[in-house]
Amino acid sequence: MVRGSRILPRSFYVRETEAVARGLVGKVLVHGQTAGRIVETEAYLGMGDLAAHASHGITERTRVIFGPPGHAYVYLIYGMYECLNLVAEPDGMPGCVLIRALEPLLGIESMRRRRPAARRIEDLASGPGKLTQALGVTRRHYGADVTRGGLTVRGLKCEPACEIAATARIGFTETADRPLRFIVRGSGFVSA
Repeated sequence: MVRGSRILPRSFYVRETEAVARGLVGKVLVHGQTAGRIVETEAYLGMGDLAAHASHGITERTRVIFGPPGHAYVYLIYGMYECLNLVAEPDGMPGCVLIRALEPLLGIESMRRRRPAARRIEDLASGPGKLTQALGVTRRHYGADVTRGGLTVRGLKCEPACEIAATARIGFTETADRPLRFIVRGSGFVSA
């Protein structure tokens, strides 16, 4: 558990996806005995966003994105990496936030065992596939309620100040003119 913190309530996620993505930066993602400060997110805006999985409508894979906010959307990419997204927007309105990078805080030895190729602490969770591996988050967490249980996001009572920068999402030309990636400016833990 992270001292001096509280689990974010569902109301935190019942907002526009961009606001949730920006608001998650600086919060703490906890899974079991591991935790990390979120230093990078990306917003995926639903039906009108061609880069969003929800743009193709409801499928077996995307059904959670169209459901109640505050749930995990975990999927496999490139046939080998699992990615964690958190559902935003009111129930029925698709939107989710990809958690792209963390600054490890707790359970660092467990993270190192799960990511033996990571030479530096900055490399343990500096990408969406790296952070799920480091924290032990898998597709079995698909649909998990992040407002309770073993996978949660917490806000610190005294959050350290950080400057948030907005940039284009990584790897997409869709909505490239719109800054939908949020990072802690100057953090050595963000993805490349």
